[in-house]
Amino acid sequence: MLEELKNKMAAVRVRMEEMRGYLGINEKREEMERLEAEAAVPGFWNDQARSLANIAATKAAKAVLGPFQSIEASLGDAEVLMELAEIEDEAGQLAAEQEIEQMLAACESSFQSLEMQSLLGGPMDSKNAYLSLHAGAGGTESCDWADMLYRMYRRYAERNGFTVELLDMQPGEEAGIKSVAFQISGSYAYGYLKGERGVHRLVRISPFDSAARRHTSFVALDVTAEIDDDIDVDIEEKDLRIDTYRSSGSGGQHVNTTDSAVRIVHIPSGIIVQCQAERSQHKNRDKAMKMLRAKVYEYELDKKKQAAEQFYGAKGEIAWGHQIRSYVLQPYTMVKDHRTDTQSGNTQSVLDGNIGEFIEAYLKLQKKGKADA
Repeated sequence: MLEELKNKMAAVRVRMEEMRGYLGINEKREEMERLEAEAAVPGFWNDQARSLANIAATKAAKAVLGPFQSIEASLGDAEVLMELAEIEDEAGQLAAEQEIEQMLAACESSFQSLEMQSLLGGPMDSKNAYLSLHAGAGGTESCDWADMLYRMYRRYAERNGFTVELLDMQPGEEAGIKSVAFQISGSYAYGYLKGERGVHRLVRISPFDSAARRHTSFVALDVTAEIDDDIDVDIEEKDLRIDTYRSSGSGGQHVNTTDSAVRIVHIPSGIIVQCQAERSQHKNRDKAMKMLRAKVYEYELDKKKQAAEQFYGAKGEIAWGHQIRSYVLQPYTMVKDHRTDTQSGNTQSVLDGNIGEFIEAYLKLQKKGKADA
């Protein structure tokens, strides 16, 4: 058993050295020294832009260095324990072997997490995310499909320790939802979810069709990063049309009898945001403006890259031929991402929020430069 553990430990050590080069650990340590020296210079905090950039870079470097150093320390402890196990009696050796096994398993798990985090190097990846679902071709079917997707992303958020806040919801005429806007908050929420932007296609036997025919439904998902207050987004009051209306959701007598919900239209870009999450019209307006700033910021970034279609075109028309992923429940069961060719036959698990393999596959493809950022 000890020999087998020694082989496993050697394999972990090799992988750690590979990760050291892959993640640029030595370079990041040098960068940390430079950033810390820069922060120690007198008058550093007088330049707000410079200090904020330094803090962001330091945080990004620590996010990689911290976990890697923990793996180094854990592997070192396992190696010391291995030396002690060799001189223990049988009972002591067995206990040490079990502990070493657990430590190596923890190292492997940490490697996987660190590798995943290394894929999240975008400037906005660490931010919270705004998600908006819009039912497309398919009528009631698509509204029900939008409701299913909303549940899927809520379950994904719960499984990964994120929080979800509903901002606005427009129910379907017969079932489901026409559109919904919500915020998913947590470390790297946008980084994980940015690749989910696009059209999602469902094929199934319709529960709304008395003839039990197979239907195809489409829903478009937009994902936008929440931006910090220190990022300047030029939105003039004259470019806005602000409407108030009565909330359509549950929430008590006050919500349903006053014009507390807010809709804001950014006229130059055509971007529309809505919020009815709060009882206060003022709070709803504040949340809607934060979401609008995020959407306008990303829209302007795309314009600068001369790729405005990345904002809308990646999503495209909410119909056939524009989907990024298909969820087939009939005549067979399969979920397939058309960008990465990742597939899963366990559709119920995917619809219950287990979409990590699709997210990871897209991030790896993006890192190789074969997918749109």
